[in-house]
Amino acid sequence: MPTRLRVLILQHPQEPGHELGSAPLVQLSLQKAQIRTGLSWPNLKNALNGEETPPSRWVVLYLGSGIKTLDAQVKTSSPPLQFVSRKGTAVRAPLPEDLDGLVILDGTWSQAKTLWWRNPWLLKLKRAILNPKERSLYGNARKEPRRECLSTLESVAESLLMLGEPQQVHDQLKENFRLFLGARTQSRART
Repeated sequence: MPTRLRVLILQHPQEPGHELGSAPLVQLSLQKAQIRTGLSWPNLKNALNGEETPPSRWVVLYLGSGIKTLDAQVKTSSPPLQFVSRKGTAVRAPLPEDLDGLVILDGTWSQAKTLWWRNPWLLKLKRAILNPKERSLYGNARKEPRRECLSTLESVAESLLMLGEPQQVHDQLKENFRLFLGARTQSRART
């Protein structure tokens, strides 16, 4: 599917080959999606195979849990995708036309943290935290450490929708994931 925004998935080296990993499905589903597997890249240009682009026009899905607040009511009513400063306080969301792409860290939580700390250039990107309203489609197929954990594909689908991509892109990504999980379940049942 075509999208306006590009998607760059930085994948931890231990993640490829996981039976239920969804990053390859994102790359197959979106024309402007690519996966880079490794631990570190010197800068965004290198992560994009030498392509020049201003880091300030990119968003990274940050490993946070929402804006810092003592009010649980505020936290539960926060937007599905919220932009935060380096200190974790809410900042105004950029206009969709001011963005070129989205960076997603693919791996377990500890692997994603490793990617975050080994790539200091990510600090130059805008930070967004996903606050999903629904649970992952993984269900019981894959145990997630926190309720708000989603697959890479689901994170991309939700983020792109909030960044101005059409509902159709979101819905088709989620449908592709449902089909993928269904095929995996049937495959396991036959063995």
